Amino acid sequence: MSPAVAVLLLLAGLSEAAGRLLPLLARRTGTSRPGTSRLVALSSGIPRPRTSRPSTSGPSTSGPSTSRPGALSSATLRPDTAGPGTSRPGAVLLLLTGAVVEGSVFALWPLTAWTLAGLTLPEPPATTTPLTWTPALAAPLLLAAVLAFPLLGPLLHLLLFAAVGAGLVAPLAALTDLGWWTAAGCVAVAGVGLGLAVEAVRRLVVWISATRGVPA
Repeated sequence: MSPAVAVLLLLAGLSEAAGRLLPLLARRTGTSRPGTSRLVALSSGIPRPRTSRPSTSGPSTSGPSTSRPGALSSATLRPDTAGPGTSRPGAVLLLLTGAVVEGSVFALWPLTAWTLAGLTLPEPPATTTPLTWTPALAAPLLLAAVLAFPLLGPLLHLLLFAAVGAGLVAPLAALTDLGWWTAAGCVAVAGVGLGLAVEAVRRLVVWISATRGVPA
């Protein structure tokens, strides 16, 4: 793998990680704004504090009220209680970690497809050179951040990876002497398998983080 391809894959991993992390941070930031305090209170079941109003019929004999209008927003919407990973250093760490993980998954995609293609052949292929990325094939992966787009993000993300996978089919077929459809099946199975594997890792990390965040 050339240094240019390695840099492209790392940047593509950063784009993929940003596309997955930015919507999550936006949702968490939106729930911590003062304008959403009433919505947070209603969804969490916390009663809104009553504010004391000045009496128009004379001085009150019950004494001053101890409730404060800003008690809800200061007690329940603090930045340090918004959840794990919402602080800026934590978000940067998650982004960099995700870039390395996603870039590694991208790097394994053609190699996994080449390995699957070798398993379908009755005899080993004539060439032992594995399928690798080229700058032209890896460059479209830089657009993986389209996942963060509202509504159309997942569809655009799927179309992008379908186009990138289609670009891997012809080189794989040329290396292994397989038919186009067989090579396409190997590329698709490799991509879906790696996607499911990394998704399982993501869910495991989220589950572990949630478990550690709950006091015993």
